[in-house]
Amino acid sequence: MNHLPLIIKREYLTKVKNKSFIVMTILSPIIMIALIAVVAYLSQLNNETVRTISILDESGLVQNVFKNSEKTTYHILENNMSLEEAKVLSKETAAYGLLHVEKFDAIETVSNHIKFYSEETPSLNLISDLETKLEKKFTNMKLRENGVDVTMINASKIFVDIAQESFKGEKTSKVDSIVKLVFGLAAGYLLFMFIIIYGNMIMRSVIEEKTSRIIEVIISSVKPMQLMLGKIIGTSLAGITQFAIWIILCSILMTIVSAFLGIDMAQMQTPQQEIIQHAAENPELNMKMQDVLNAFYNLPLVNLVIAFVLFFIGGYLLYSSLYAAIGAAVDNETDTQQFLLPIIIPLILAVYIGIFTVIEDPHGTVSTVFSFIPFTSPVVMLMRIPFGVPLWQQLVSLLLLIGTFMFTVWFAAKIYRVGILMYGKKPSYRELIKWIKY
Repeated sequence: MNHLPLIIKREYLTKVKNKSFIVMTILSPIIMIALIAVVAYLSQLNNETVRTISILDESGLVQNVFKNSEKTTYHILENNMSLEEAKVLSKETAAYGLLHVEKFDAIETVSNHIKFYSEETPSLNLISDLETKLEKKFTNMKLRENGVDVTMINASKIFVDIAQESFKGEKTSKVDSIVKLVFGLAAGYLLFMFIIIYGNMIMRSVIEEKTSRIIEVIISSVKPMQLMLGKIIGTSLAGITQFAIWIILCSILMTIVSAFLGIDMAQMQTPQQEIIQHAAENPELNMKMQDVLNAFYNLPLVNLVIAFVLFFIGGYLLYSSLYAAIGAAVDNETDTQQFLLPIIIPLILAVYIGIFTVIEDPHGTVSTVFSFIPFTSPVVMLMRIPFGVPLWQQLVSLLLLIGTFMFTVWFAAKIYRVGILMYGKKPSYRELIKWIKY
């Protein structure tokens, strides 16, 4: 294995010095920050827009329902005004829309007597907000009509928040589950994207060297397995370098955009800031924010970090060896489609298992089984760990992953050894099996 460090160095330098790699490394953060800046700017403009809504209340019952807010102003029109006059006035005053409440005989039929007129399709949130206000008003009216004391009903409402605790005395909550789910999904999705992006990069690299016949010179002094491992590790290091540069450039560009272009990037987080402000004033919301912080501190952070690194490396190496084998077996990217599907299916299956099964029951049979299968365990196990997975299960899953990786490397090296020197023939699965027997 004396040649392995040299191959890794060569592969790494080849990747980072490649013009397309350099261009994408620089352009990607610029494009991303530009998009964020545009969205922030448009969001800022949207937040500054105040909508005016005209209210024509012929029933005389809902005039006091609508209160002005920072973003919405309600203009109550005179009851004796006709609908057509109200429409004309709304257009002349550039109102966002007109809410018309007709006279009605029975509260049960009120839904048939309310319409909203606007020049364009109204905002879904706005319509929902209007419906909520009106429903509350007319529901209370119906209750009073039936002789029910609304004040007593509101005072009698009981809100239940079930405390959660394990048999060992460890306290948890619904917020804990949400925080764990977010961490698990982030880790699994990051691994999924890394495998797809840089696995394809390895495959293309092998195809390029094969078609340019450079590989014939290299293979004369290097073993196929050394060359394949060198490509995998070198490309991985190049990918990590690219990610590090992206993080640094994004931080610098975001600071420049905020300071010199006059765009407040914090506007993108206005709802979160409002929640924090309300939390400071609202004791109940303050408790919920405290629950989120406690849920974060209760996460097995050390276990998460170590497991993430180990399963990330193991899963990436496992799939990268298969990508390298596919690159060696074909002459162009068009021929790779028939071989990529069996590789991508387990990855997609792992993500779906994680999203739809781990969320519902992280310790159920399906979640547990797929967290041991090496081709799905890197994603599924990373999603399960935040919910508390016994250490022995993590170790068994990791050992199975490592063992499968070693077998896959041997398997891929067999294909790589023969396929790297094969030209002009589109291989089939039967052909690949023959190569393994050589």
